[in-house]
Amino acid sequence: MALFQSSNPVLKEETFQKASTMRLDGELMTIKGTVAKTGYLFLLLLASSAFSWGQFMRGVNIFPYLIGGVIVALILGLVITFKKEWSGFLAPAYAIAEGLFLGAVSAFYAAKYAGIVTQAVGLTFSVVIAMLLLYAFRIIRVTETFRSIMFVAIAGIGIFYLVAFGLSFFNISIPFLHEGSTFGIIFSLVVVGIASLSLLLDFDMIEKGSVGGAPKYFEWYCAFGLMVTIVWLYLEILRLLSKINSRN
Repeated sequence: MALFQSSNPVLKEETFQKASTMRLDGELMTIKGTVAKTGYLFLLLLASSAFSWGQFMRGVNIFPYLIGGVIVALILGLVITFKKEWSGFLAPAYAIAEGLFLGAVSAFYAAKYAGIVTQAVGLTFSVVIAMLLLYAFRIIRVTETFRSIMFVAIAGIGIFYLVAFGLSFFNISIPFLHEGSTFGIIFSLVVVGIASLSLLLDFDMIEKGSVGGAPKYFEWYCAFGLMVTIVWLYLEILRLLSKINSRN
C-alpha cells in the first residue's frame, strides 16, 4: 500500500504538533502502548491473511478478497489519516482488510515460486529489526536533511506507481516493474532500500509523539502508520524476489 507513504505522511511531525494542542486531560501516548497495539494489529493481519490463503488452497476464487481487501483498506486508511481520533476503531478493521489482500497476493506468488513468501517474511522482519537497531543506537540519525531527501524519494516512487497504474488502463506496461531484467532488479532494490529507510522516520515520529505528550489514541494511529510501512516493505521485497526467481 505504497500510496499511503510520503516519508510516512501518516506519521508526519506536524501531526503530533497538532495533536499536542488538541490533547485532553487523560492518558498520553507511550512507546510501550504503541508496540502493544502494533502487535495486536499484526495478529489481525496475519489471521485474515491466513484465511484468504486458506481459501486459495481450497480452490476458492480469491480475487474478490484481493480486490475487496485493497479497496476497503484504501478507504479506511484515508479515513484514519484525516480522522486520527477514530484510529482505535478503524485500525483493526484496516488490518483485517489489508490481511485479506496480502494473503491473496502472497498465495499467488507462492503458487508461482515455491518458498518465496517465507523468504519475503523473513527478510522483511530482518530489515525491521536492523532498522530499529540503527535508529536506537543512532547509527543513522533522522535529521531535517534526511527527512527532506526521503520525502522527495518516496513521493517520486508514489507518482511513478500512479503513472504506471494509469497507463495500465491503456494496455501500456512498464516492463522493469514486473520483469526480472537487470534494470528491473536494480529498481526494486532501490525501492526496497527507500522503504527500509522510511522505517527510521516512523520510529523517530513515534518517539517524538511519546516525548511530546500526544494523546492516547495516537498509539493506534502510530501502530497503523508503522504497519503501513512494513506492509509496503514486504510487498516490495516480494516483488524483488519474484524478479530474481524469474531469471532462474
